[in-house]
Amino acid sequence: MSNAAAAAQRIITRCRELARISDVPGQTTRLFLSPATREAHALVGGWMREAGLRAWTDAVGNLRGIRGAEDAPRLVFGSHLDTVINAGAFDGPLGVLMGIELAHAAAAETLPFAVEVIGFSEEEGVRFAKPFLGSLAAVGGLDDAILESSDKAGVTVRQALREFGLDGGAIADAQLSPRTFGYLEFHIEQGPVLDDERTSIAVVHAVAGQTRMQVRFRGQANHAGTTPMGRLRRDAVAAAAEWIVEVERYANVCAGLVATVGKVEVPGGAGNVIAGDCEATLDVRHAQDEVRRDAVRHMMNAAERAGAARAVSVESSTTLQQPAVAMDELLMAAVEDACGRTGCSRAQRMTSGAGHDAMIIARKVPAAMVFLRSPAALSHHPEESVILGDVEAAYFAGLELLCMLRDDRAMLDRLVARASRCKGEVRDA
Repeated sequence: MSNAAAAAQRIITRCRELARISDVPGQTTRLFLSPATREAHALVGGWMREAGLRAWTDAVGNLRGIRGAEDAPRLVFGSHLDTVINAGAFDGPLGVLMGIELAHAAAAETLPFAVEVIGFSEEEGVRFAKPFLGSLAAVGGLDDAILESSDKAGVTVRQALREFGLDGGAIADAQLSPRTFGYLEFHIEQGPVLDDERTSIAVVHAVAGQTRMQVRFRGQANHAGTTPMGRLRRDAVAAAAEWIVEVERYANVCAGLVATVGKVEVPGGAGNVIAGDCEATLDVRHAQDEVRRDAVRHMMNAAERAGAARAVSVESSTTLQQPAVAMDELLMAAVEDACGRTGCSRAQRMTSGAGHDAMIIARKVPAAMVFLRSPAALSHHPEESVILGDVEAAYFAGLELLCMLRDDRAMLDRLVARASRCKGEVRDA
């Protein structure tokens, strides 16, 4: 359909050009419905039109472009255009610009389906502390409570939409076409696995479920020099330390599990005081919810044991309980077949430890993801990068998928039928 090397180079060049559009001079920061969002839409929307797509901004600020008949079965490529603070150039935009290139390549073909590209307006959740607003709207999941949430300046989501020139009362119009039979997102891995294995691309089979907790150890503050070691001490930090080591030990022996105590605080702590309080976070992720729940139970039991040994009480609260989301098996198989034709595919499927728009879209539409290697595992960082050959391999895989769906009508019909059956389902991993 097109020259893959030239397309890959264009994707990278455009990602870097887009990265210069920022709310903060000297860095890449694009928040939801900010002035930089408007400028980014103008640039990327222009690229969509150059590629022959009909482009528009929907009611929640998603930038969208389509090639093909409105009433035809529809394949969607997408990712997000917003960023974290001081971001890199590729987390999100890579998938959008990949989709534009694939849609452009499809121009020379007679496809029995339409191709849509979506640049979601809010995935990171920086401005309103609520992620996935764009993709939630696409599946009909953006409720009034979210629309009334406020940013630090007291501006609600609904007000921000109005100030951007959008109609917050028409959010339902942002939903995906009922003819959508599949969603494919290309994204950098944001981790070290592919880089460590020197592998270009891989297929994601599930987005890991997450449990996030706050854990507090309550002991008794006392003088560090006059309180003997042993039973007379109620050291909250010592209890927390024993627990943290057990969290790491358990995660190391449980396949596919990651567990992190990322923040530890000692309120009122001092170098010559036995800590009376210690507060910590716990983040546990796995592609299978049962494994994740078992791990959390084990870790909280370990916290109780570590506390009981020192007469330290343990309190905990759950701040996030997000189920794992499986990618669609039928679409995944087609994507794996396409990736296999590049010679760069990874035999073993990968789990995504981070959340993505694909896991939201999967609530209503068969979804799949392709990861590209992240050199040096850098992400959410100004030096985030990609490798030209990896982008070329991913682009070629996308082309192969389009060709397969063009040439194998039975496969397309199975995907369309699968999409019809799974409307409204949530596919847990």
